[in-house]
Amino acid sequence: MQYPKPIAKLIESFMKLPGIGRKTATRLAFYTLNMDKDDIEDFSEALISTKDKLRFCSICGNITEEDICEICKDKTRDQSTILVVEQVRDIMVFDEMNTFDGLYHVLGGVLSPIDGIGPDDLNIKLLINRLKENPNVKEVIVATNATPDGESTAMYLSQLIKPSGIKVTRLAHGLSVGGDIEYADEMTLQRAVSGRREI
Repeated sequence: MQYPKPIAKLIESFMKLPGIGRKTATRLAFYTLNMDKDDIEDFSEALISTKDKLRFCSICGNITEEDICEICKDKTRDQSTILVVEQVRDIMVFDEMNTFDGLYHVLGGVLSPIDGIGPDDLNIKLLINRLKENPNVKEVIVATNATPDGESTAMYLSQLIKPSGIKVTRLAHGLSVGGDIEYADEMTLQRAVSGRREI
């Protein structure tokens, strides 16, 4: 069965979102048919304003409405530590936990030769320039994911930064809280042992 053009276009639009297949896109499209016109207009305005009003912070790469984000402007944060993350949403995760009070830097992805992503495709130059301009930074914590690409990105950053005398650390990876050792894979157990700390 062919859908009317407006609903078919809406289904195709939803399918452009990550993780949304045809079935989910169709369900979402038909759901919008039952929404109030005001809700649909609000939704549409939110999409447009997100694209029009948000930009990336010129210092760290976070999303912001101004040139510099609120985190970079906040002088009460620890100016000696920068946590390097892959994506903007990673900042939200760390900040919601309230366990890190330093600064952030968003790479915008990881090195991936297979996908054609090299150092020039990420915010690496911005990070290096930032470190040169700010002598207060004493430590860079690399918080890329524990994937082969995340690991190679962490190693690449370490090799770039260490010669400047700045300490480079990596988030510990290992067993999750509540996880059973018997179900952990070899790499996870290896990281759990090597990332151990004194209690």
